[in-house]
Amino acid sequence: MAAKTQPASSGTGGQSTPGLGAHPTREQSVAAGKAARQLAPLKSHRDFSAAASRDPTALLLGQAESRVPELVPVRYGRMLVSPFAYYRGAALPMAADLTGMKSSALRVQLCGDAHLSNFGAFASPERRLVFDLNDFDETLPGPFEWDVKRLVASMAVAGRDNGLTAKKRRKVARATAAAYRTAMREFAAMSILDVWYARLDVEDALAQVKSDMPKKAARRTKAQMAKARTRDSGQALAKLTTVKDGRRRIISDPPLIVPIEELAADLDVDAVYAFLRTLFAGYALTLPAHQRRLAERFTLTRVARKVVGVGSVGTETWILLMEPDDGFKPLLLQAKQAQRSVLADYAGDSEYDNQGERVVAGQHLMQAVSDIFLGWQGVTPPGSGSADYYLRQLRDWKYSADIEDMNAAAMTAYGRMCGWTLARAHARTGDRIAIAAYLGGSHKFDRAVAEFAETYADQTERDHAALADAVASGRVQAQTGV
Repeated sequence: MAAKTQPASSGTGGQSTPGLGAHPTREQSVAAGKAARQLAPLKSHRDFSAAASRDPTALLLGQAESRVPELVPVRYGRMLVSPFAYYRGAALPMAADLTGMKSSALRVQLCGDAHLSNFGAFASPERRLVFDLNDFDETLPGPFEWDVKRLVASMAVAGRDNGLTAKKRRKVARATAAAYRTAMREFAAMSILDVWYARLDVEDALAQVKSDMPKKAARRTKAQMAKARTRDSGQALAKLTTVKDGRRRIISDPPLIVPIEELAADLDVDAVYAFLRTLFAGYALTLPAHQRRLAERFTLTRVARKVVGVGSVGTETWILLMEPDDGFKPLLLQAKQAQRSVLADYAGDSEYDNQGERVVAGQHLMQAVSDIFLGWQGVTPPGSGSADYYLRQLRDWKYSADIEDMNAAAMTAYGRMCGWTLARAHARTGDRIAIAAYLGGSHKFDRAVAEFAETYADQTERDHAALADAVASGRVQAQTGV
């Protein structure tokens, strides 16, 4: 593994080699946290001004160079839908903006794209519904406040799309930031073992707040939980596959889902299948021994390319139909290309040469529980250079909240869940005591980040309009309605 240069760190954590060097004492961590206020006073987190040379559209166009050409216009078309849709795809421009702001230099493992739609519920291996971060394509070590600002600003942008008043948006933003701050202070008072055991069980959380919820909201939440449990591999099989001539196949729905046999007339389908079987064999070796034994009982039979998300559109993503050796329930896996993190130019390169390993390692660090099929591999696709991938189940009780249906109360409650969850992820990977000391017990940080969120929501609306202008002028090609 090649050595990589990392920026100086004021804390532990991030993707660093465990077990090397002494960890600071509690007193040293508290001192480091308080000293960080000299680098970035709490009130400084409200400040944002766009650089004169700033060109977010150019940054987005630069990302297109490593993506599937025919899918890039779909990405821009999805970003045009609304300012919040734009924000979801604009992790790179925001990373460039954040690096120009004052930093605490208290590093953690960052999600890198911690907007509110990248949180959700999914099944734990014990078959409990848990709430956690669920997207780690951009994960990398960096200053903790970058994730917090990405999250809180997403609340402001989404709140505008939902018609919330400025007063209500600020309340949502402050509640989200306050949830992060108070949770971090709680984690600072806990043992590191208890921090690693902590997780947000959806059923337990609902039981605790049920008495404070309107009856209609409680019924709706229970219905959503029941719906989430139906979104498993069986439901995905019923929706995405069909049986024809006694064999299961993936249903074609271009351009969103396209079996490889339909992708191009000159495509060597046999070579693609050989590549993906090599990918699966290598990926299985990255799993723990007991999970590898399970994965190796499945055989790849069908493959289709899939369009996913907003920011990810254009990266190679494959649905793998896996048939079990017992002839019963097939499995759908997703193999997704992992590219260099958008944070790398600003926070330093990952210590991992394989970008799929970077994603998987970051996910294991930040999530309380992870998919048992989560693994990675690097291969050479037919007709192109080497590429890195990570694999996981396509669907396992996965549920994302309907953001556009949230009123102020629902968004406030959801923001608190996200804030607590992000703090827990950061507390696992950084110096939670130093961060808690830095944040303190007042509302200064909450108010500053909430003010930043409103300012950045203004910027996002301008950037969204700039993308629309670029499409109108022909600088950017977009395909809408997909």
